[in-house]
Amino acid sequence: MTENTSGAASEVSRLRALDSCAISDALDTLGLPGAVTGLRPMWPATRVMAGVVRTVKAAPKSAAGPTTHIATPLVAKADRDDVVVIDNHGRVDVSCWGGLLAEAAAQRGVAGVIVDGACRDVQDCENVDLPVFARAAVPVSARGRIVQEDMDVPIQVGTVRVNPGDLVIADRNGVAFVARAEIARVLELAERIAARELDMARAVRSGRDVIDVMHDSQFPTITAEAAS
Repeated sequence: MTENTSGAASEVSRLRALDSCAISDALDTLGLPGAVTGLRPMWPATRVMAGVVRTVKAAPKSAAGPTTHIATPLVAKADRDDVVVIDNHGRVDVSCWGGLLAEAAAQRGVAGVIVDGACRDVQDCENVDLPVFARAAVPVSARGRIVQEDMDVPIQVGTVRVNPGDLVIADRNGVAFVARAEIARVLELAERIAARELDMARAVRSGRDVIDVMHDSQFPTITAEAAS
């Protein structure tokens, strides 16, 4: 295992010990983009999904354009802990992820799938324990409608610019991306935020008044300086 691979695995493990709320709060504190609204789990996976971003850009099929079926080249060579992120520009009238892709992705050890658009065959994704986050599920096939324009290139997911190699976390609360260059300080800050909230929860369970507990004088807000 190379140093870079080992480092990415450690970052993914740290992400999975958190949740998307802690990461979103850390991004907010640092003034960074990353949280995406409107994406939701397509089946009720109970674990936190996190991994390294691999990107796919979709486009409407045209007679003179590419004919590659969406995500097939990427899935065919994906690594364990990769997360397939598909930019279909938020379209919810046609699917760009389905059951056969889910089967292949599960065989490769893909951590999950995020679709800025719609998916289908949700039951097949659940059967192979592959978390999928999307804007909708629809029965309409991609065939003859949309194709893969490119892969492992910068894409747009909602309002967030996403690059291959970035990190992502997704759970029942939603989805948050972290730029590769920012992952160290985002993780450090998110871990401090999570620890603070755990202390606050313990205080409430011990009988302390929630008004007192929520006051910053008792549990000071974690600031950006904490990760500098």
